[in-house]
Amino acid sequence: MSAKLFTPITFRDVTLKNRIVMSPMCMYSCEPEDGTVQPFHLAHYESRAAGQVGLVMVEATAVQQAGRISAKDLGIWDDKQVEGLKQISDRVHAHGAKSSIQLAHAGRKAEDEETNYSASALAFNDRYQTPVEMSTDDIAETIEAFKQGASRAKQAGFDIIELHGAHGYLINQFLSPLTNQRNDQYGGNRENRYRFLSEIIDAVKTVWNGPIFTRISANEYADGGNSTEDFIYFAEQMKQQGIDLIDCSSGGVVPAKISAYPGYQIPGAETIKHQAGIHTGAVGLITTGIQAEEILQNDRADLIFLARALLRNPYWPKAAADELGCTIEAPKQYERGWR
Repeated sequence: MSAKLFTPITFRDVTLKNRIVMSPMCMYSCEPEDGTVQPFHLAHYESRAAGQVGLVMVEATAVQQAGRISAKDLGIWDDKQVEGLKQISDRVHAHGAKSSIQLAHAGRKAEDEETNYSASALAFNDRYQTPVEMSTDDIAETIEAFKQGASRAKQAGFDIIELHGAHGYLINQFLSPLTNQRNDQYGGNRENRYRFLSEIIDAVKTVWNGPIFTRISANEYADGGNSTEDFIYFAEQMKQQGIDLIDCSSGGVVPAKISAYPGYQIPGAETIKHQAGIHTGAVGLITTGIQAEEILQNDRADLIFLARALLRNPYWPKAAADELGCTIEAPKQYERGWR
């Protein structure tokens, strides 16, 4: 049987051997708290590559120290952080997988900073401090930080960059009318709210010529938030700017009650894929090979992003292949137990 899950796909000059992606998941494992890669990170990411994931994406990695979600986050704001990140990329490549890194800034959801920043001076909830509204100089400095992060990602040998514009972090805070109440060129209508991300993309592309993905929250679960039409507009703009894929998650912009069930985020990926005419990634409670194959065969998305399923089983691709009646190549060291 030929399963689409195990067919290759190419973005620019990068070909993934299958459609399975290790979704970026914060590990909060930096000890000391300087954003550098630790032995745990090396084992964590290499094991999924050995398990035959096609693309391994490193967790949200802060482009500025003040943009960390927690003090234990990985960072890419300093040259000293490149060496460890390169070790991750090299170990992923050793198993035939491609490597990616998610460039991120937490904005008002930076939990451990004395001062945090956002599009507007609105706290996420009572547990979080009220952020400082970013000045145009702050915005320019942060855009430059994303650019420098992309440059360091290139030095570290990553194949793909993902910009984190989801889950209520800084880029998302500019995109959403729920969190952006500015009256300048970065606020108001959706064209202005998109400007921050647009300028980040342009800046990144001056130092990076590989594929770029963007993760968005395609449902904000709150009245007054972005509509489906807004997300399609953003996706169309990203396509025009050369973004290769929209990774469609949801939520996190404001406190909200979310009913999560298998495949609950797939409609966002499907709608954006067909109405904006851009590749999309599906993520969210995808647990079986059959479920993943249905999404791909029905043209609802182009990549399958797995999170908790890969935490439970680094060899999920083998389990999915068995379920779908396929044979996939084993790591040489594991051939004796693969069949």
